[in-house]
Amino acid sequence: MITIGQLARYVGVSTKTIRFYHQKGLLAEPARDASGYRRYTAQQVVELIKVRTLAEAGLPLADIREVTAEDDSDLATHIQRADRDLSDRIRRLRATQRRLRQLAAGTLQLLPGDVTAHLEQLPGMGFSPRWVRLETDLWILVFATHPGTAADLFRDQAQALTDSALRQLYLDYDEAHDLDPDDPLIDDLAHRIVEASKARYRADGPPGQDVDSDVPALAQGAVNAFSPAWRRLDHLIRSQLPL
Repeated sequence: MITIGQLARYVGVSTKTIRFYHQKGLLAEPARDASGYRRYTAQQVVELIKVRTLAEAGLPLADIREVTAEDDSDLATHIQRADRDLSDRIRRLRATQRRLRQLAAGTLQLLPGDVTAHLEQLPGMGFSPRWVRLETDLWILVFATHPGTAADLFRDQAQALTDSALRQLYLDYDEAHDLDPDDPLIDDLAHRIVEASKARYRADGPPGQDVDSDVPALAQGAVNAFSPAWRRLDHLIRSQLPL
């Protein structure tokens, strides 16, 4: 027979936790000695270890109360299920740990390899560091929120940049960042983008537009926040070519 303090030290919990288990019906109240103190048997030590192990494995307390009342075969089934769940949690935690370490080392890969390689080529095409940062942030946003269509959207843009005329439109868009919103160059660029879009997509919209119609608005909203000129350019394009 041992005291609650001895039991707590042996199992590795607090006396408050043991009393809580008593209160919730997870651990039966033990007999008390002549002085009114709880005295625990070896069997109750085993029961406490069982409850603590199931709780640490992630089982809700209500389930633990039900499980511990069942026979050994039912308990084994619950333990096997808890073991699988715990293994899944461990895998997720290890994956999180790897990402955390990559983040600390500056090697965290937030985008697929082909997207990262494409972004690294943008400066060589003439795009500004500001544009590269914006493109990076936008692709992270799109891949995080619309993984099902992000790859098609990326391939569409990457293919567009292989066309010299379309690439020049992107470069002009980049440079328009610093223009006055009323600059006539904005109107000209909007017209050229509309004509190029009509010629490229004809009756069909860009990839992903029908499935995830909020993708263009999501990306364009982020772009527009950077420049009054870009906001006016978007307004002109929308007025001539519904997106």
